[in-house]
Parts: sequence; C-alpha cells; structure tokens
Amino acid sequence: MDVRIAQDWKEILCEEFSKPYFTELVEFVRAEYAAGEVFPKGRDIFRAFDKCPFEKLKVVIIGQDPYHGVGQANGLCFSVGEGVPFPPSLQNIFKEVNTDTGAPIPTSGNLDRWAEQGVLLLNAVLTVRAHQAASHAGRGWEQFTDAVVRAIATRKQGVVYMLWGSYAQRKGAIADPNNNLILKSVHPSPLSSYRGFFGCRHFSKANEYLASVGREQIVW
Repeated sequence: MDVRIAQDWKEILCEEFSKPYFTELVEFVRAEYAAGEVFPKGRDIFRAFDKCPFEKLKVVIIGQDPYHGVGQANGLCFSVGEGVPFPPSLQNIFKEVNTDTGAPIPTSGNLDRWAEQGVLLLNAVLTVRAHQAASHAGRGWEQFTDAVVRAIATRKQGVVYMLWGSYAQRKGAIADPNNNLILKSVHPSPLSSYRGFFGCRHFSKANEYLASVGREQIVW
C-alpha cells in the first residue's frame, strides 16, 4: 500500500503498511472521511512524521488522540493551528516550559517548531470524528503507533521519551531506560497537572540529557 509519509519513515514502516489490519484501518478511515467531519484534514494524518523525519528524531512525546474541535487538530499531538486558542493541556505545557526554562509563553500553539528540531509529537490514534473523543480508538491506529514506538526503540538510542499520564507510559514502556532518557509525569490536563506535571522540569532535563549525549538541544 502506498502511504504518503516521510521517506525514511516509509522505509522503516513499509512492512506495517502491508499488514491486513492496516488495510482494514485505511478502509475504515476513508469511509469515515466520506461520511462526515473527521480531524485532522486527510493531508495532515501523517504530518507528525513529515515534520520530524526519523533521522532527525531526538525526543518522543506521546498523546492519545487528536483534538476533536473544529480547526484544532493539525496532525501533531497537543499542537493546534495558527490563531487557534490554546486548549487547556497545551496552556499547561507552555506554563511548565516557561517556569522550567524561562522561555516566554508563545503566541502560537503550532508546535511545528518543535517537530522540525527533532521532536516526534505522536498521537496513539491519528484520526477522530468531530466532537467525539476517542471515536477512532480500537480500529488499528494503536497497533500502528505501537509499531512506530517499537521501531524507534530498536533502531535509536539516546532518545528522550516524555510520557505524560498512564496511557503514554504504557505505550512507551518498550523503550530501554539504560540507553535513553525516560521522563514520566501525570498528564498536563487541568484534571491532573497540579499533581506532578507542574514542576516536572522535563524540558530542561531533556536538554541536559541531549547535551550529555552530544546532540543539539531543543529550543522550547
């Protein structure tokens, strides 16, 4: 199956694209886009990979599924398009970046700038029906993104994994803590952020680690 995705990711994941579950997933997703409003736009489904080629990857942040409000999802977890108000979790992420590193709260919630520096902003599920959270869960995306995390874990060392919340921590459990930096905290949502996300200092810790393994730090 010909999937439009960054070339190095395509070569790494080509076996996955030929598996029966992925064929069924593609059929389901096409039918969903034909039947109603689905996010992100079709051209942005694999945008996290296009913005962060495997060769550049330094940090992995795992989300659950795309924002389901109109105009929010842009293919990168936690990210929104230019001019879109920050959802609560993203507000809290920017607050922690500011407290941790001193970087000012940005005017845009578009995280392309992170992805282009080597941060893979990976949702576990890559599509969602409008206004219906987790509506595409259990259809095969999780199997695909498990394969993505597995490919990173087996092919790269010296990677920072930011695992926020129990869901992300389960998904990232395959990563070897002896050869990578595994950072864990509660999710940045308003329901849990005050129980350990604020003050986690993941952004400065990530940069300290990247410097220690001779890699360029992220401008958060």
